[in-house]
Amino acid sequence: MLGETNVHTTLPAIDLARAKQWYQEKLGLTPAEEPSGGLRYEAGGGSGFIVYLTPNPNRGGHTQMGFRVTDLRAEMTALRGAGVVFEEYDFPGFKTVDGVADVNGRPAAFFKDSEGNILGLVEYA
Repeated sequence: MLGETNVHTTLPAIDLARAKQWYQEKLGLTPAEEPSGGLRYEAGGGSGFIVYLTPNPNRGGHTQMGFRVTDLRAEMTALRGAGVVFEEYDFPGFKTVDGVADVNGRPAAFFKDSEGNILGLVEYA
């Protein structure tokens, strides 16, 4: 039924103006549309995401959105240059080294947006 449809992620924001500024300055993204109470971003292959205004301060303790990249280290360098701080983890079976973890045989890195949402990069060469 849904296997042929495009999907999108929906991320919460307490401060929509702050989120918009963060996504512009840190990730270089501009909203494709700004419907009431939200921001809609477009990405490659018809994918995209929405950031919506909510007073709810709760955030998931997991990766809420992932970007597939072809060169993880190059993307990390560019993002660090824009001020993005990558998370470091050290759990049984999951450890980052200089912000990079092995996720099912693929290098991956994780960071938080201005609203505390966890975003990830995964290398698909």
